[in-house]
Amino acid sequence: MEHFIFALQVQFQGLFQMILVLGIGGSFPYGFHISVINYPSVHIRKFINETWIERHGSPLHPETIMLLWSFIVSVYGIGGFLGSLCCGYLTTKYRKKKCQMGTNLIMLIAALFMAFSKTAKSFEMILVGRFLYGIGTGFSLNIHPQYVGEISPKKLRGFTNSTVAVFLTLGKLTGQVIGLREILGSEALWPWLLASSGLSALVQLVTLPFFPDSPSYLLIQKGNEEACRKAIRKLWGEGDHQAEIDDIMKEKVAMTSTKTLRVLEVIKEPSLRWQLYILMTVMTTLQLCGINAIYFYSFEVFHTARFEEYLIPYVSLGVGLCECLSSILCSTLIDRFGRKVLLWGGYTLMCSVLALLTMTLSLQHQFFWMHYFSVILIFLFVIFYGIGPSGATISIMVEIFSQSFRPSAFLIVGCINWMGLFVLGMIFPLIVDNLGPFCFLIFLGILALSAIFIYLYLPETKGKSIMEIKAEFNKLNFGKKETSVTENNFPKEQLFCTKL
Repeated sequence: MEHFIFALQVQFQGLFQMILVLGIGGSFPYGFHISVINYPSVHIRKFINETWIERHGSPLHPETIMLLWSFIVSVYGIGGFLGSLCCGYLTTKYRKKKCQMGTNLIMLIAALFMAFSKTAKSFEMILVGRFLYGIGTGFSLNIHPQYVGEISPKKLRGFTNSTVAVFLTLGKLTGQVIGLREILGSEALWPWLLASSGLSALVQLVTLPFFPDSPSYLLIQKGNEEACRKAIRKLWGEGDHQAEIDDIMKEKVAMTSTKTLRVLEVIKEPSLRWQLYILMTVMTTLQLCGINAIYFYSFEVFHTARFEEYLIPYVSLGVGLCECLSSILCSTLIDRFGRKVLLWGGYTLMCSVLALLTMTLSLQHQFFWMHYFSVILIFLFVIFYGIGPSGATISIMVEIFSQSFRPSAFLIVGCINWMGLFVLGMIFPLIVDNLGPFCFLIFLGILALSAIFIYLYLPETKGKSIMEIKAEFNKLNFGKKETSVTENNFPKEQLFCTKL
């Protein structure tokens, strides 16, 4: 807990306040919209049919209603993908702070569409609102990790980066709580349930202008050392921060000779080869680790474990609470144990749990006590996911790319994330129908391969500057001979704009 307490001290009050403001409008809405959309599904399908009857005098076919509902759900991913594509270019041109405030306006407009959709008797407004929410979260999910990673000192960088996962899981949990029928999940209040995300956007829109741009942006992009020092004092308090400023200056010197590259050319860039391998591995594993399958099977397991029907939403809420608490725990452990250990260790533990869960689900009809063992394993899997990959993945993505490459790297991350979300949503039901509980063996294999790859090839980034991390990757990208040159003379990086 030492880093968490350290961040709360008076010296870092400005940093902690900005972490809260960035999180509320950053990854929080993404997690919220992942979980909240399931709760009003019955009410929205009924609303679509009633609206159609009122307009045309005849009901819609059930398959057509399901198709419209599926499109409402999936259009969120399309919006997110478009938001990710535009984000890199716009943040480079207009800076992250301004783009994030623009994102809040998009989210507020989306909330208005949702709030008045039932009054206007227009299910199309739900569709538009969901699409705008997707665009907004596509932006914020790219901006938040970069921004929060750039405002922290080196000794707290792991903690601040892992708060992205904390706010994401907190968003999921909030969606589960207010989605209960006793709160906003009723037939009368579901429009306000979908519109409630606008509150977090409003809070950030009002508070973010009082905080500075990141110190590295002010010094590297703007060349304003005085503004950089002022931002550092506001975020980190008074004290000797010259070593941090020197690290930023080294990164700036390394970027003096620049050449514009397109995003597709970055994939071919030799100096970024292993960074991209790591990026692809951790992001793909985060998508395909089996966490979605766990949430899917949790309802079936709770049913077979003979939980009362009215209790199951609350037990599922307990699973979400476990994920949130374990993500908070990750933020306190990441600077002690390092990113590499939490990643490969988390993958290994999750792999072991999936092996046991496959066995217990296969034998649950033969031994009555297997149901309860499966419930325990579900909670364990979520805890290991939260402590390991959930928080450490974000930290790695931020730390292995320098300031100039980060926007385009996150454009790639955004494309992987949103395309993965769409593809997984399409094929996951088919995998479950055909393989049943043995679908976990696929995720088990992915986790095992990723654990081996990360253990062998990921350099530890804990406590290292961007230039030190780059030197570690140069050993992989060019070999020892090239490394000896680049460590003494800062390597020539190539700055590129994020255009396709």
